[in-house]
Amino acid sequence: MSSGRKSQGSQKIEMKKMSNESNLQVTFSRRRSRLFKKASELSTLCDAQIALVVFSPSEKVFSFGHPNIDTVIDHYLSRVPPQNNDIMEFIEACRKANVCEINTQLT
Repeated sequence: MSSGRKSQGSQKIEMKKMSNESNLQVTFSRRRSRLFKKASELSTLCDAQIALVVFSPSEKVFSFGHPNIDTVIDHYLSRVPPQNNDIMEFIEACRKANVCEINTQLT
């Protein structure tokens, strides 16, 4: 029943920069559209805010954002990083201990 031909299965392809500029542009365009489609699916399925900025090999800028890229970037840039009081107290205690140690060495 077998034809004697065996499939090689999925092979690992070595990642390296393409030398042909035309193929590079075509591949970039295809992969960019797939990436944007996946980002759109993720934002829809998970109700996530997403911003993607991609630069092509010819240095053109492409962006995708949900709800829109400006809203997501503004939200990210305006957020205040959380303060962990335990860590801040530990750092302050270490600093004070170092200052006391230096003072005792100097006197």
